[in-house]
Amino acid sequence: MATNFVDRVVLHVRGGNGGHGVASVHREKFKPLGGPDGGNGGHGGNVVLEVDPQSTTLLEYHRSPHRAAPNGRPGAGDEKNGADGADLVLPVPEGTVVKDARGDVLADLVGPGTRYVAAAGGRGGLGNKALASPRRKAPGFALLGEPGDEHDITLELKTLADVALIGFPSAGKSSLVSAMSAARPKIADYPFTTLVPNLGVVTAGSQRYTIADVPGLIPGASEGKGLGLEFLRHVERCSVLVHVIDCATLEAGRDPMTDLEVIEQELSQYVADDTLGGKPLSDRTRVVVLNKADVPDARELAELVKPDLEARGLEVHIVSAVAHEGLRELSFSLAKHVDEARAEIEIATAPQRIVLRPKAVDDSGFHIRREKHGDETIFRIIGERPTRWVRQTDFANDEAVGYLADRLNRLGVEEELFKAGAVPGSTVLIGPDDNAVVFDWEPTMATGAELLGPRGTDLRLDESGRATRAEKREQFHQRKDAQREAREELQAERKAGLWTDRDPVPSEDTGDDS
Repeated sequence: MATNFVDRVVLHVRGGNGGHGVASVHREKFKPLGGPDGGNGGHGGNVVLEVDPQSTTLLEYHRSPHRAAPNGRPGAGDEKNGADGADLVLPVPEGTVVKDARGDVLADLVGPGTRYVAAAGGRGGLGNKALASPRRKAPGFALLGEPGDEHDITLELKTLADVALIGFPSAGKSSLVSAMSAARPKIADYPFTTLVPNLGVVTAGSQRYTIADVPGLIPGASEGKGLGLEFLRHVERCSVLVHVIDCATLEAGRDPMTDLEVIEQELSQYVADDTLGGKPLSDRTRVVVLNKADVPDARELAELVKPDLEARGLEVHIVSAVAHEGLRELSFSLAKHVDEARAEIEIATAPQRIVLRPKAVDDSGFHIRREKHGDETIFRIIGERPTRWVRQTDFANDEAVGYLADRLNRLGVEEELFKAGAVPGSTVLIGPDDNAVVFDWEPTMATGAELLGPRGTDLRLDESGRATRAEKREQFHQRKDAQREAREELQAERKAGLWTDRDPVPSEDTGDDS
């Protein structure tokens, strides 16, 4: 049999990965080293759940349970940033409850357009242009994009209705919904005809409310027998529960009082979410409808058990869905109960004060946990920022690794490791338990590091091809001063008569012997 209604699925969602930043140097004619110009990577897209009034089932996600948002694009040179990944919007029916793998409620999606980010996309990595600073003028590295969130979530559809019709199979619940509203559910004379909840809108005077036909319950429904466990969740939001009892049943061991006790027992054993519905199922308003009064024996039985039911404090109506008998009184009575329940909910959901809890001044943003693995002691650094920095680091680039070490040192990680008892060579882990990065810790050498110059600098970038006006003026005056000093030295030598330092030339031999 083809499945056309699904109200519970396990969905694997993954946010888009952030694009990597790029390390690039600007080059052009007469300017071969124009400085870093690497762009940033784009952010990954989010996986978003949004309430869509046109959506009525989770069947689409039952067939395709893996959903991933687009990744961000990497950056490029010439300061070109990568494009962000588009959000992946998944339409869900109104009344969808989102739970994590442990069963904790993450979101209750009520109201058209309500959105919930099921998996956030990763941040894009910074390019070396964004990493440049007066102290780090030429970064030769860029940051990697962060991976998007990835986990399993459970979607459960819980019908949004004011009134729930509950009872054994073939008690006439679908016929009652069809007679009281414009809904046209499938009706037949065999059990479990209704396989999906049917919703109808009832108008009683100026009051309007919704009524839901919950598939038939049987003994053991709260333990998974029949279809009850699958559809009892649709009762959780309903404020008024209507017991529809078949007074014309021919099954052995069936009578109105027994049917009521069996269904009440199943409701009391079903554990509903505390965050939904407001009250346990056993504490909600009860109304008993004795159906099929158009059958003479059924009417006689209904009139016989009505006083006993009223003695228990229950409101009882004798109706016939086929003959439309007693439906007007029933619709107005349910409208009164719904109005009272809505007023109670409004009081309970009064707006609460917003409490701001800022971080403490001395909150370092991380802590170190000392763990013992056999004979070895390891130190695990736990914190959002250190984990994010590790994911952004390209460990194939020594300069990027050095930049990570500088960031961790400025955060105070090394100081805390010393306090925790770490020594050079100790094993240090950063990141989650299932995907941590392992280091053999070596303390940063601060003494003498200033002789190497700041990390990410390039002396070639300090060279300027053209002198400034002040530099030209200073050079001009220096040349003039040098020329003046040379002239003064030459003038002093002339005044002293010092023309040469060579020996005088001897006179010629004339051959005169006298």
